Amino acid sequence: MAAIKVLISVDMEGIAGIVHPAETTPTGGDYERGRALMTAAANAVVAGVLDAAPAAEVLVADSHGPYRNILPEDLDRRARLIRGKPRELGMLAGLQAGAQAAMFVGYHARAGASGAVLAHTIADAILDVRIAGRSHGEIGINTLLAGSYGVPVVLASGDDAACEEFTALVPDGLTVPVKRGLGQYAADTLHPQEACDRLRQGASQAVSRRDEHRPVAASRPLDIEVDLHQPRTADLAALIPGIARTGRTVTFAAEDMTAAYGLLQLLAHIGP
Repeated sequence: MAAIKVLISVDMEGIAGIVHPAETTPTGGDYERGRALMTAAANAVVAGVLDAAPAAEVLVADSHGPYRNILPEDLDRRARLIRGKPRELGMLAGLQAGAQAAMFVGYHARAGASGAVLAHTIADAILDVRIAGRSHGEIGINTLLAGSYGVPVVLASGDDAACEEFTALVPDGLTVPVKRGLGQYAADTLHPQEACDRLRQGASQAVSRRDEHRPVAASRPLDIEVDLHQPRTADLAALIPGIARTGRTVTFAAEDMTAAYGLLQLLAHIGP
């Protein structure tokens, strides 16, 4: 197989064993354990990519919270790490470097998803994002962003709800469910090492089949609706040129997904 560049975007809520904010926030008592589990999952996917394509260039984008969670010294040294925020393209920083395939690891379902673990959309400030009338969480938004760069998402992993959300948008995509959601803070989860074994196998398979996948792109121009949690956030959003407000919902048109993604990141940051 010819050398390829693979972007692995790693979130935290969808990692095996993780069920509570105490494990995902820097102030949480179990955060260091969460970081270790996240790093191990990233390493498993890096290994799987390189099992199938030893010459691949692998970029790992730390894509949770502050984007400073993966332990750099413990990450597979064959990969490069993208960390820190704010940054262009947020969770998918690295697309600009010419990635040919993307993978979502440790992802979660969108805000309001029934029975999903730690479900939300970008930040607590946002209740829902609709693109051309269709509701999307981070999985959908990021899949469309990758598609706008001509990059297919070839693998997604998280709880069962996250995997179903991905499959609804990318029917031929490969998923690796690592836990079954029992509620916002509860799950039936695989042992972390078993999850890593499955992730490695899944990543290898996804890379081997990458030519079977096509990017998923949204038609342009894009009409975006965002339901916000707090009226004050909507007040602030309405000060941004090009954004209209109706109650707690703001709307805007974007020329492309890069522009839409930038505004969505901004809306998340101005919220509480």
